[in-house]
Amino acid sequence: MVELKEIAEKLIGGKADEVHSLVKRALDEGQDVSKILNEGLVAGMSVVGDKFKKNEFYVPEVLISARAMKAGMGLIRPILIEKNIKGLGTVLLGTVRGDLHDIGKNLVGMMLEGAGFEVIDLGVDVSSEKFVQVAKEKDANLVGLSALLTTTMLSMKDVVGAVQKEGLKGKVKVIIGGAPVTQDYANEIGADGYAPDAASAADKAKELLKS
Repeated sequence: MVELKEIAEKLIGGKADEVHSLVKRALDEGQDVSKILNEGLVAGMSVVGDKFKKNEFYVPEVLISARAMKAGMGLIRPILIEKNIKGLGTVLLGTVRGDLHDIGKNLVGMMLEGAGFEVIDLGVDVSSEKFVQVAKEKDANLVGLSALLTTTMLSMKDVVGAVQKEGLKGKVKVIIGGAPVTQDYANEIGADGYAPDAASAADKAKELLKS
């Protein structure tokens, strides 16, 4: 019988092939898919997030662990969809209009997926109209906005305004982040949350969806 904590340990170590093999064995043994997800993959990524926050892990280690997580998720996701098992919520991610940077956004996406969210990545240079349109189509719970430039972070205000204008305020929470972004700026534009790094973004997303 596969120990789910072993899946978590191999994921933390970035062993993608071993994670894939252990998840497959656990599924073949008939272990509960939600338990494999939460006690194996999510538990492992949670440790990776903590290590990242404490500067014990850096971006390369996070990327390697995330690749291991995806190896396991590739086996689990079709079963979750088939059984209609919902994750923590649906998050739309995108870099705002005029900004083409995506490394931070991609890290946030990995952390959110590792925490058990369904992540829809809209890419870079995303307009406020696009964020709102897809949020409605996908019934998103949260919209995550990224910007690396002081000039493009102003576009975040447009997205928050568009969410309010479409009557989605309260239904869809908005979280922002990126190098020039601060909690003060989040307060100023009426965003629901701010995260200084990828691991904190996953924690903040959980917090926002509980409130």
